[in-house]
Amino acid sequence: MAAPTPDKIMQLTSGSWATAILGTSMRYRIPTLLEAGPDTAAGLARKGGISERGVQALLDGLTGFGLLTRENGRYANAPEASTFLVEGKPTYLGGMADVFLGEFTKWQRLPESVQNGTPVTVNTADVPDNAFWHKLVPAIAALGYPVAQFAAEHLGIAQRGPISMLDIGGGSGVYSAVWLAANKQAEAVQLDWPQVNAIGRDYVAKFGVGERFRTIDGDFHTVDLGRARYDYIVYSNIAHQESPGENVAIFKKVRAALKPGGIFVISDFVLDAERRRGHPFAMMFSAEMLLSTKAGAAFAEPDYRAWLTDAGFASVELAPTPGPSTLIFARG
Repeated sequence: MAAPTPDKIMQLTSGSWATAILGTSMRYRIPTLLEAGPDTAAGLARKGGISERGVQALLDGLTGFGLLTRENGRYANAPEASTFLVEGKPTYLGGMADVFLGEFTKWQRLPESVQNGTPVTVNTADVPDNAFWHKLVPAIAALGYPVAQFAAEHLGIAQRGPISMLDIGGGSGVYSAVWLAANKQAEAVQLDWPQVNAIGRDYVAKFGVGERFRTIDGDFHTVDLGRARYDYIVYSNIAHQESPGENVAIFKKVRAALKPGGIFVISDFVLDAERRRGHPFAMMFSAEMLLSTKAGAAFAEPDYRAWLTDAGFASVELAPTPGPSTLIFARG
C-alpha cells in the first residue's frame, strides 16, 4: 500500500484560492473572450480592460485547473470551459462561481455555526424582496437544465400529450422551459416570489414557449395548491432548505393537488442511506445549509422515503443524474 501524500489536504486547504481564481475569471469574462479564438495575456488584458499581470495570474490558474490550453503563448478554452463557462450558453455555470466568490465572508463564520447549530445569515428563501435572487436564480439555472432534461426523458414528457405541471419554487423556470419545449401540448405554472417569477418569465420566453407558461406570486407554504389539478408537480432544490416537518406538510399538499396517476418530481442533493457516499457537492452541502437555514440539510434517501410515505405516496423511485442532483419520482 502506497504511503499517504499531502496532495488532497493541500487541494482542500487551497480550495478558496480556486474559488477566487474561477470567480474572478468569470467577472472578467475570460472564457467568454477566449471563445472567439485563442489569445495572449496581453490581448485579453486589452479586451477586458484589466492589467496584464492580473490576467496572467488568472490564466495560470485556469490552465492549472485544466480549463484552458496554451500553445505558442496563446490560450484557448478546453472543452469544459467552452461548455460551462461561456456566457449565453444554456449550460453556463460561471454565474455560480461569481456567487460563491461573494460568499467568502459567510464561510469564515462556519466555526460559529458549528458550535451553535444556528445560521449566521438570513435565509434568502425567507426574504421575498432580495437582490440576491437576481444573481442566484440565473446562476443555478444551468445546474438544473440537464436535470430537467433527464427528468423529461425519464418520464417521456414529449409523448404525454396535453399535460399540466406545477413547479413549486421554480426560480428560473428551467423545468417549465425544458418540458414545454419537449411537449407542444403541455402547460406549466410556476409558484414563487413575484420578482423571481419575473426572472422565470424572461427565461422561459427565450425558449419560445412563454405563451404556455404562467406564474403564481406567493409563498408556497401558504398558497392553496388546489385539488386534483396537475399531472406533474416539481419540487427542485427546495427540500434541502426546509425542516423535515415542513417537507411533510408540503408533500401532503402536493399529494392532494395531483390528479389521479400524477407524479411528484423532486430534485435535490441526496445522500445515501448511511451518509457515506454521494456526489462531493452533495456531501458538502449540509455545511451550506447550516450557515444559511434554521433546519435545512442535505437529507438522505430514507428521509425522503419516510416523508413521502407519510404524505400518502405509495411508490418512490430514485434516479441519480450525472451531476450532484438526484431525482425522486413519487406516485400516489
